[in-house]
Amino acid sequence: MYVCICNAVTDGEIREAVHGGAGSMDALSEQLGVATCCGRCASCARKVMHEAFGELMMQTEAAA
Repeated sequence: MYVCICNAVTDGEIREAVHGGAGSMDALSEQLGVATCCGRCASCARKVMHEAFGELMMQTEAAA
């Protein structure tokens, strides 16, 4: 699903960026351009980012 219409950023791209090391909204904005135009997507992007953090934690726990 598209999260940022202005820059055509999807939830999958946000998840990939988080899994690749993007650890903040600033990092996502720099890497993907999310929330850099109108800003309406910021809350949704933040939610997806936090979900991706949760996924990483679950993967880490499963690997341990």
